[in-house]
Amino acid sequence: MKEFTGSCHCGGVKYKFFSDELVDIWNCNCSICDLLNYQHLFVKHELFEIISGHELLSEYNFGTGSAKHYFCKVCGVKSFYQPRSHPEMFSINFKCVDDPPKVRQVISFDGINFEESIKKI
Repeated sequence: MKEFTGSCHCGGVKYKFFSDELVDIWNCNCSICDLLNYQHLFVKHELFEIISGHELLSEYNFGTGSAKHYFCKVCGVKSFYQPRSHPEMFSINFKCVDDPPKVRQVISFDGINFEESIKKI
């Protein structure tokens, strides 16, 4: 495990996390992930810490409300969030990680058909 850091666009929200140096990332085709071209790197809660900018986070919920989408109030970037699919983990936007780990594989998740797809993971 190695420590990595990431942030939103303006750098107001900064975080660190521990991850393997070779990771799987997920691409989801749901209405929000597809629109943002979000690349998911899942990290257990206990391996993630906000370093600064907690007060800059704004929360957005839709649909079932179980996912907690966090955006920076200054720049609007969602650099991480609490996904519905992995309640014990945060999803970090791989594109927001400084010097990110190497990608082993990209997994496609059919978020449009969430209820059926979640049964397969």
